[in-house]
Amino acid sequence: MARSGQGDSVGIRAMFDRIAHRYDLLNHLLSANLDRGWRRAAARRVAECKPRAVLDLCGGTGDLTLAIARAAPDSTVVCCDFSRSMLRRAQRKFDGERLSPRCLTLEADGLRLPFPDGTFDVVSVGFGVRNLRPMAGGLAEIHRVLASDGRLVVLEFSRPTAPLVAGAYAIYLRRILPRLGDPLSGGGGAYGYLARTIGEFPDPSTVAARIGEAGFTRCTWETLCGGIVAIHIGEKSRSATGAA
Repeated sequence: MARSGQGDSVGIRAMFDRIAHRYDLLNHLLSANLDRGWRRAAARRVAECKPRAVLDLCGGTGDLTLAIARAAPDSTVVCCDFSRSMLRRAQRKFDGERLSPRCLTLEADGLRLPFPDGTFDVVSVGFGVRNLRPMAGGLAEIHRVLASDGRLVVLEFSRPTAPLVAGAYAIYLRRILPRLGDPLSGGGGAYGYLARTIGEFPDPSTVAARIGEAGFTRCTWETLCGGIVAIHIGEKSRSATGAA
């Protein structure tokens, strides 16, 4: 869940650096291990494009990068994050699975990506788009670095619609996640921040509209686990570059 932004980027970066050592453990623990399946589902949507070059923006400790590399074996995946501690852990995973030739790490800000226009076939963002501040700026930068007919795949927390699930999820966010996550991570409020940003994040239709406003077409989404998470898809049409 890496992040970008300008005003509060230094504080957010420091926060994620502090919790990097417990980040994977808590992801699996606090999601009852469901996060692994969510990432595999997003990776399949990336692999549908048969991409050669993928940018995994907000790549954190590299779990989504690895899932994409496995699902799309002909691809090179750049795990980009602005937390150096997260990327160090990602690099160790890539080395351990002997995927370093295809899984690369890059420390960079998602609002100012160091790539030419049209570099990537797919850009993925796993649990990080809500931390792009402003989101419109992050989406515009993603659109810029995507090739013509490229695809955006966003995996993000969402809002359950079933009343029972929605009620239980709201209690979990407000009362359980911060109380478990903060002491275990030693992150000084990191999981309170996580709960707050999840609770404030808009519903899937609003997110899809914002992706469309950034210039993407064919904006669709699918929900998983009763709407706890959503996978958003957007396409960069040829007209967006050829008119160019």
